[in-house]
Amino acid sequence: MTALAPPERPTVVPAGLAKPSGRRSVTNLAATVLVTLAFVIAVVPLVWILWTVLSKGLTLLFDQQWWLNSQRGITSRREGGGAYHAILGTLLQAAVTALISVPIGVLTAIYLVEYGRGRLARAVSFMVDILTGIPSIVAALFIYALWVTTFGLDRVGVSVSFALVLLMVPVVVRSTEEMLKLVPNELREASYALGVPKWRTISSIVLPTAFSGIVTGVLLGLARVMGETAPLLILGPYSKSINTDLFHGFMAALPTMINQDRTEALQPAVERVWAAALTLVLLVMALNILGRVVAHFSSVRK
Repeated sequence: MTALAPPERPTVVPAGLAKPSGRRSVTNLAATVLVTLAFVIAVVPLVWILWTVLSKGLTLLFDQQWWLNSQRGITSRREGGGAYHAILGTLLQAAVTALISVPIGVLTAIYLVEYGRGRLARAVSFMVDILTGIPSIVAALFIYALWVTTFGLDRVGVSVSFALVLLMVPVVVRSTEEMLKLVPNELREASYALGVPKWRTISSIVLPTAFSGIVTGVLLGLARVMGETAPLLILGPYSKSINTDLFHGFMAALPTMINQDRTEALQPAVERVWAAALTLVLLVMALNILGRVVAHFSSVRK
């Protein structure tokens, strides 16, 4: 005797997975087109700028002198020389900026996330928001008024770093704050349950967990300030010679090197402008790539 097959149950399609209506399909298509169009509009200028800088500045970068020599003794009409003095000045000023900004930014973020309560925390957060929106020229004028006008000191490389600190600190604070908030509270509570003090929990558990994300934020903030021009024009006069002393003498940087030669219509100077711009782009790009690599292996992300 053949058993009867059970009756087939009707297929029930959830409401969220039902076939979209004509109106929803049109709306989805329109949104997709608008998003794609916005993406193309944003990418086209970027690709155009990169192609222009590459096509006009790549030649000098293959010359060994560009990386090993300075512009001392080189006039706007003369070919030769390099950007070693400007690259060195940019890296030195960026290193001092990071040396000052990172401890201040990380400690401020720790206070806001782990300790900050009440009016003081709100005031600190409000001041960080204000610093985030300050133009670079305002930060440069503030340091000029304090460093040169008030104290009567010379315009030197370290004064540029002080202006860049005002621009980098809010970036470090906000990025570190977000990374600390991503650390699960269960880790803190487990540490407290074992009798570990709060400061030890922060230094031994919270910071190591968020370390990769913090490094990423620091590198991105450093890449942002390396391309600033206003603090260099106001506080860091350009020099064609190599100077490694941040406290004495004029110091070159890639933005001021570009500004120095941009007014010259002669071919050697124009080539150096594009090559210096490409060098700065490559330095910033290298820092951004390094930040992405660190973020990829971030313990918080895992």
